[in-house]
Amino acid sequence: MEFTFKLDESSSQTKLQQLIHAINEAISNGTLKEGDFLPSVNKLSRNSGLSRDTIFKAYTTLKQRSVIASTPTKGYFVSNESFKVMMLLDDFSAFKEQLYGSFRNALPENYSVDLLFHHYNTAVFEQLILNSLGRYSMYVVMNIHNERLEPVLTKIDSNKLLILDMGRPDSPDIAYIVQDFKQAFYRCLEEGSEQIAKYEEFNLVFPESTPHPKITVEVFKRFCEQHQFKYELVSKIKNKNIGKGQAYLVIKDEDLVHIIKQCKKKGLKPGEDVGIISYNDSPMKEIVGSGITVISVDFEAMGKQVAHFVESKQKIFETLPSRLIMRGSL
Repeated sequence: MEFTFKLDESSSQTKLQQLIHAINEAISNGTLKEGDFLPSVNKLSRNSGLSRDTIFKAYTTLKQRSVIASTPTKGYFVSNESFKVMMLLDDFSAFKEQLYGSFRNALPENYSVDLLFHHYNTAVFEQLILNSLGRYSMYVVMNIHNERLEPVLTKIDSNKLLILDMGRPDSPDIAYIVQDFKQAFYRCLEEGSEQIAKYEEFNLVFPESTPHPKITVEVFKRFCEQHQFKYELVSKIKNKNIGKGQAYLVIKDEDLVHIIKQCKKKGLKPGEDVGIISYNDSPMKEIVGSGITVISVDFEAMGKQVAHFVESKQKIFETLPSRLIMRGSL
């Protein structure tokens, strides 16, 4: 089937971006296969109304990306059936590395992945999305907020977009694999309530700057009040005097490190004198001391599911269950 192109005058993309996107799309959906020839610059110009200069620039860009190649006698052709994926994560951490490694290992070799980070900066997020339009066959995006999606995401074809980790979409057209920060979180606390009850007070270390969903605080308070546990919300762990009989639920790993250091300095034993629960598992937390108890989804499984979506193009709508993994620190 010969490639054809129709310009969308209402699109926010330039003519050049639209043509590049259309060719990438034709390759990703199988309309164009490895070795298939594209129309000549003159022919595509006649049929589409695009200028020869625009078409030549598009073909040159795609050659630079190794999507197409050319020969002096036959023209431009698809060089290989490669699929380019954009994975936009919030920031780098140990469990994100585990997620990405699982995702990349589960993809076929002809898929390439650009890994980017937005660091919860809305302007950076928007610019990365806008710059990516028409350049990728699939998009995997960690949203900035848990409560809503960023409006710029509507510019991505919903068939190519997967929302990851936070921000379940309202639209039934957008695929997602996200965490449940409410009911599943409460259930995990309930599972550990007997161990938590050993301690005189239960503290949630929740820095004001953390992007972690604020619903966590509400669930934590409700749990403590229903069980009549003495509790405290700690925004700055360095201002807290860590002592015997305290238990901590920690969101950020740097706060976890501070607590462990203080325990060591004061001769307090995690799991006996001080209880520790950390959010989000990583291989290191399995082996630190006698192990750090965690509330976490399975990030390796999440990565594999993301890879399945990217390869199969079949939409997935799943809220992954958090688990309480009991180790020596509680």
